[in-house]
Amino acid sequence: MLFVAVWLTTILSSAAFANARTHTFNFTAGWVNANPDGFKDKRMIGFNGEWPVPDIHVNKGDRVELYLTNGIDKDIETSLHFHGLFHNTSYGNQNQMDGPVMVTQCPILYGETYLYNFTVDDQVGTYWYHAHAGAQYGDGMRGAFVIHDPDEPFEYSKDLVIQLSDLYRQPYYDVSDAFLSRYNPTGAEPIPQNVLFNNTLNATLDFKPGETYLLRFINSGLFVSQYIAIESHNMTIVEVDGVYVKPNTTDLIYVATGQRISVLVKAKENNPGRNFALMQIMDDSMLDVIPPDLQLQWTHQVAYDKGYDWPKTIDVGGLENAAEEFYLQPLDNRELYDDYDVQITFDVRMKNLGDGVKYAFFNNITYVDPKVPTLTTALTSGKLAKDPRIYGDNINAYVFEKDEIVEIVVNNYDTGKHPFHLHGHNFQLVQKSPAFHEDENFPEEDQDKMTVPYNESAPLMNFPSHPVTRDTILLEPNGHVVLRFKANNPGIWYFHCHVDWHLVQGLAAVFIEDPETLQEREKLGSNYKQVCKAAGIKNEGNAAGHTDDWFNLEGLPRQPAPLPWGFTAKGYVAFMVCTLAALWGIYTISDYGLSETIQNDQEVYNRLKEALNVDDAAISSVPTDSANNQ
Repeated sequence: MLFVAVWLTTILSSAAFANARTHTFNFTAGWVNANPDGFKDKRMIGFNGEWPVPDIHVNKGDRVELYLTNGIDKDIETSLHFHGLFHNTSYGNQNQMDGPVMVTQCPILYGETYLYNFTVDDQVGTYWYHAHAGAQYGDGMRGAFVIHDPDEPFEYSKDLVIQLSDLYRQPYYDVSDAFLSRYNPTGAEPIPQNVLFNNTLNATLDFKPGETYLLRFINSGLFVSQYIAIESHNMTIVEVDGVYVKPNTTDLIYVATGQRISVLVKAKENNPGRNFALMQIMDDSMLDVIPPDLQLQWTHQVAYDKGYDWPKTIDVGGLENAAEEFYLQPLDNRELYDDYDVQITFDVRMKNLGDGVKYAFFNNITYVDPKVPTLTTALTSGKLAKDPRIYGDNINAYVFEKDEIVEIVVNNYDTGKHPFHLHGHNFQLVQKSPAFHEDENFPEEDQDKMTVPYNESAPLMNFPSHPVTRDTILLEPNGHVVLRFKANNPGIWYFHCHVDWHLVQGLAAVFIEDPETLQEREKLGSNYKQVCKAAGIKNEGNAAGHTDDWFNLEGLPRQPAPLPWGFTAKGYVAFMVCTLAALWGIYTISDYGLSETIQNDQEVYNRLKEALNVDDAAISSVPTDSANNQ
């Protein structure tokens, strides 16, 4: 019977793949003039002269061939990441499809083309794709990527994709430069000028009475988490990050950057004679200041008839009542990994370095791009690929053995929120603490005292039997999370904060997973090598590009030197010059303004000479202006 079952499964699987399609896209990225929110024109990055870029819809088992040509600007590089896709390397040369620059590929320079070629055979649900070079996708190079499942475990009349994002009026590179500057020593994140709902505002979702809708929410913004509520309609969560969950009904959801949440919404049985507000609300707790002209919430509409009046704004109430991701459970009842084989603890801190810029750190290391993509190093280093030293000391590199259960502990020694995303995997959420910021007046040097790190011997909550499984999770201020995953996808996988400002600050690590198996499965493709050659990047070598001595890291880019204690040499010189200038100023004022008067009072005059440490000759040598009686 077991043989028959396996045989039948194989036949059905083969039949499904026989019906699979290949979707071919030819995209040239370039600037497009747009006005996303209706208030001000802005150049956005579109494809083939159009923006927004298209959403991509495929079926389970389909193949994607996406040719991306960089036509943005001669000094701008780019790449694409398919957020949430595993790119399972058992199918060969898939790690090269993942996208982050200098991790799994070289940057695509102006005029160059890179082919992203992969099959989506073992995943379904809601994903998205976006540029993975700096904060580039904030200027619009992002779109939904939906894998439709013929065996979905729920029914609905229609699905609607909804991108939630934030909008900066200046080009992403100008915003980044101002952010990573000594003139922003506090590291305050850039505040967006607006939010967008499907790349616009004042949006309408058309409902028909009695029908059920699947709303796929994607936060494709750079920074701000967002809340969603629908007036007089419940939302039933059925999927997070491509994983089906047991239905959970709520009236308020919270979507951090990088996360996806799909909900079922049942329309009214009969025409209600009116339309309803759909509220989109910024999480303003993430903003250091709130500009007076920043609108924190927008009212869109669920429309039963566009002839009805636009709905009035509703008061959502307590935002703390949003559905909590920790209590969601996977529909397939997958169980918690019993224990871990290796545990990694990351302490998150933000601090200034010697150049005056505030950086983000895992364990006092802020990520700095190597000279050679980490994938290149792993595939060209032979048996040395298992030695973390060849990947450099600037990327938080960790090597895992095949099928190890990895536990990641992240302690947040920062007052900000951090949605962490893992490439190539989903992880189980084992622990998630609340925020700890009772006293917001703590001086910066004492912020560590507010943090509650993970205590394995006394966890804050019971370990869930069936933990929520997803690829992006929110770390609360001064709190902690504990994640587990199985190292069963050999490859080079990025782990980073998906607040993109924190990523450009260096809040990232790289996992090198079972590199020996990876070398058996994957070879650097000709397109990969050509793009690297065009960028002047070697196609072999350690992190510093050396092959004669794989442990020679000379020339490796590293983080700036620490900020010295006390004054720097320049500071001492400046202090001395200012002090001398101040004394000279006092002397000059005393001489020019008071000399004749004081000389009539010899006692006061003598005291002033002594205080300023000057004599009569020095005073008399200063020229006077008799015309002005000075």
